[in-house]
Amino acid sequence: MTSKELIGRFKVFAINNAKIINSLPKDTINQAYSNQLIRSSSSAGANYRAACRAKSTPDFINKLKIVEEETDESIYFLELLEHFNQHLKDQINPVLKEGNILLAI
Repeated sequence: MTSKELIGRFKVFAINNAKIINSLPKDTINQAYSNQLIRSSSSAGANYRAACRAKSTPDFINKLKIVEEETDESIYFLELLEHFNQHLKDQINPVLKEGNILLAI
């Protein structure tokens, strides 16, 4: 997989998270977890793009660690949202799966 393809996957990941957030009922729990999820899912992609422009190997590794942290955080908040919104499990599961794949890469 090329870096360009991975940039695209991270972008789709952030977009799909935003779509889930838009479909959630508006309550205190969903609001709090959604705010965290929108930040972490978009940050993962933004930091991967930054890693692709790293100035050195240590800079690249540091930026990839941030990508890893943000992706893992996104997975965590997706899991929490799924717990509180069982009726959206079929919508959340594919995005969770993609998050885990991105984390493994």
